[in-house]
Amino acid sequence: MSAEKAIQRIHLAVEGRERAAEARRAATEELRQALREAQKEGVAITRIASEAGLSRQAVCALLSEQPSP
Repeated sequence: MSAEKAIQRIHLAVEGRERAAEARRAATEELRQALREAQKEGVAITRIASEAGLSRQAVCALLSEQPSP
């Protein structure tokens, strides 16, 4: 593999990581909105955590965070 080819692969990998990071941010925001909706509907934090596969602390942390821009 040439040095130029290796550099191209690095750039492609960086772009892939950036896409993955953006996808994770979007999925986190979608989850946060769903958690807030469930809370608004009166679902207990314990149940929300169980359904989401998260700890109560993680749910509380997500609920207290502001949406990302």
